[in-house]
Amino acid sequence: MRRNTFLISDEFPRLVRPSRSIAQQIRDVTRLHNDWFKESIPLIASENFMSPAAREVMNSDLHNRYAEGLPGKRYYQGNIYVDEIESACEELARDVFACKFADVRSVSGTVANLAVLMAIAKPGDKITAVGLSDGGHLSHAKMGAIGLRGLRAHNYPFDQKEMNIDPEGACRLIREVKPKVALFGQSVYLFPTPLEELRSCLDEVGCTVWYDAAHVLGLIAGKRFQDPLREGVDVISGSTHKTLPGPQHGIIVSDLTKERLELSLRRGVFPGVTSNHHLHSVAALAVTLAEAKEFGEAYADQTIRNAKSLAQALFERGLDVLCEQKGFTESHTLVVNVEEHQGGAKVAKALEDANVIANKNLLPWDSDPVHPSGLRIGSQEITRLGMKEKDMADVAELIARVVIKGDSTADVRADVREFKKDFTKAHYCFFEGEEAYDYPRFDGDI
Repeated sequence: MRRNTFLISDEFPRLVRPSRSIAQQIRDVTRLHNDWFKESIPLIASENFMSPAAREVMNSDLHNRYAEGLPGKRYYQGNIYVDEIESACEELARDVFACKFADVRSVSGTVANLAVLMAIAKPGDKITAVGLSDGGHLSHAKMGAIGLRGLRAHNYPFDQKEMNIDPEGACRLIREVKPKVALFGQSVYLFPTPLEELRSCLDEVGCTVWYDAAHVLGLIAGKRFQDPLREGVDVISGSTHKTLPGPQHGIIVSDLTKERLELSLRRGVFPGVTSNHHLHSVAALAVTLAEAKEFGEAYADQTIRNAKSLAQALFERGLDVLCEQKGFTESHTLVVNVEEHQGGAKVAKALEDANVIANKNLLPWDSDPVHPSGLRIGSQEITRLGMKEKDMADVAELIARVVIKGDSTADVRADVREFKKDFTKAHYCFFEGEEAYDYPRFDGDI
């Protein structure tokens, strides 16, 4: 059944309906969602799927338990095995990121960011960060975590042609503002941050250097992007479900270059912004980190190769892919200016109707987040499904048929479904070749 032919009735929220009927409808709609994505090409740069082994431990009794505190120092009983899992997860994180410290208790990337802010800044402090329209994350802005903590934000000058921070302008800003914290990281992350070029001014000011690696965490783990801790960063935060294909969770790692940083980060996480820390997710993250240790370099390498190949194929078909002069991207993300094709919102909706899932996105010259001119595309999930460079031409052609040629989305959708039949298995994981879309289910009605 086509997903949007199953409409939740106007009566859905009404308590007069039998609760059993509502629960059954939720099951049915969830299964429709699963089936839809099995027949779709997933290109959202902030998404991925867990391996079969990670899903197994995610769907466990750990979900039902509490474990405030640290291993061996809990506020709850029943954590004998939880302590073992969490300790192993932190050890794996220290190994994968070659660092001295890891905390795996944050329940999301933004919660990890709040914990870092609790640890290294106080209300009224100044912070420098990438602006929203330049690809910065919502939590780096006044309406997000930075504003919630009461910091005064200053945005780096941004080079639109390079799609990166302007190093000379950023150094001038840092010397002028003298921030307590210099934050780097983006949700549109095409190229590594010029940390080496900024090193002298950061050292001169003496600020804490923080890197939000949510989007590129798996590329860093795979040694294919940049190595922030070796480039002078004090602390890295991130979510764990993008290029690191784990559960929706958060992580903080550091080499503890600042005095008392370990204690501050631990307290920032708990009791700062976290109570119980979703133990099933910690177990799934541990499995993901173990897989990253074994398969991460090959996965990161193929992800970047696919992104570059897809960008080139789209460019050859007439789409305005940014940064052609720089090879389009050095990450999993590419950005397309679709303003002449009715803008990002309409293009993303048309692609969705054809079972190609991407998202509208602000470009540096945009001011309206509802109707931006950009389309953001990520290669990490299709890479996880086993696609290689040769398959990027097929993906690009399906996109071009919707955006440039104006083909019927129903016709394209049929071809997407046929194409996707060859890509439903998990790769770069311990149970290679298992179905990526298999979830526990019980046949029959409630």
